[in-house]
Amino acid sequence: MTIRSEPGHGRPGPSLSAITSERRQLINLAYRLLGSLAEAEDAVQETYARWYAMSRQQQEAIESPGAWLTKVASRICLDMLGSARARRESYVGEWIPEPLPDGTEWMNGRPGDGGGDPADRVALDESVDMAFLVVLESMTPAERVAFILHDVFRYPFTEVAAIVGRMPAACWQLASSARRRIRAARAPVAPTVQQARVIRDFKQAWEAKDIAALVGLLNPGATMTADGGGRAGAALRPVAGAERIARYILEIGDRAPGLKLLERSVNGRPGLVAQHGGSTVTVAAFGVANDLITHIWAVRNPEKLRTWNE
Repeated sequence: MTIRSEPGHGRPGPSLSAITSERRQLINLAYRLLGSLAEAEDAVQETYARWYAMSRQQQEAIESPGAWLTKVASRICLDMLGSARARRESYVGEWIPEPLPDGTEWMNGRPGDGGGDPADRVALDESVDMAFLVVLESMTPAERVAFILHDVFRYPFTEVAAIVGRMPAACWQLASSARRRIRAARAPVAPTVQQARVIRDFKQAWEAKDIAALVGLLNPGATMTADGGGRAGAALRPVAGAERIARYILEIGDRAPGLKLLERSVNGRPGLVAQHGGSTVTVAAFGVANDLITHIWAVRNPEKLRTWNE
């Protein structure tokens, strides 16, 4: 996916539109690397700041501005991943990647009203599936960068090596290790229609406060992970077991009378959004297999819900 330009050789340098057109590609890359749209925006902004800090002569000397921007953005993300690991050690409770809405299905439920929101710049495919992003969090920064650049964005290992600062063979090993992690952790993914039906039944059972129906829709070994970040009430550790999860979510509903549940796309898969007082307070992504919910990731940290409330 690298975009190459013709060498300058005295010809005019890259136009403003040519440079800014790379933004969507960079946001897509940075979100997958960082698991946070806000941090991805910061990384891309810093990338452009470094581009515009160069002289016109320096810019014209760059053979492929797209490749240069990708390389710089990836290195910035690599540095951010290193510092993020340290920050997350002091994070209150569990950390879940920032959820993304579908740009064509905005929060007021009007199809096609995505407008120019930031999330609309992120292509929603299996590489932003919440289960996939959670596995990426278990990788080292170098593994994550090598894997995303090569396996998702199809950069050759020679280019990955220049970004990660290792030999191509070492980058191949990093990506191979990341693939093993993915294979070991990922469960079969239910078809979208099937998952939507299960989640709709789950929503209806929740609204009806039918604990038996909720338990019946959950795998006995299901887990629920909530992310409040110390800014919203959430279990500090994963809740395990169908009955415990069912009782926990019913308790949430009792604590917030008037809670409104909406079926929404979350990271490209069917999910649920909870609104209270007109604001989104929870975004839930689901893992579904064999008509049963195997995992729920519930994001309640308001800092991670800004896109859902804009």
